[in-house]
Amino acid sequence: MLSYRPGSVFGFVRWAANDFGTVASRIDIVRTVAPAEAYQTLAFIRPGGEILLTADGWPKVCQVLRLIDDVEAVGLDACDVAPDHWRHVANRMSVGQAPRAYTPERHQAWLKRREIEG
Repeated sequence: MLSYRPGSVFGFVRWAANDFGTVASRIDIVRTVAPAEAYQTLAFIRPGGEILLTADGWPKVCQVLRLIDDVEAVGLDACDVAPDHWRHVANRMSVGQAPRAYTPERHQAWLKRREIEG
């Protein structure tokens, strides 16, 4: 069992196969919540969290994994990415458009915003 501090962001991949190949694949990007915060329930995650992105089906899961690789390729930890970026990715994927890249400049803006908000 793993646990995360409130405000942490993590990815949760579920994959199942049978004798004929993959039957289910899904990735969720989730932000953990503080005890008094509202949350959404999610299988295998207790008590739940704020779901920032959900992708079902292997092609979409691969797209999200590639986006995570892109973030890490510029030297950033995908767990430190602004939650708004994952919401943006989810929204763009839902309409079949490519999401904007998460750049070091966007990350610096996120860090400044977080610092100001305290």
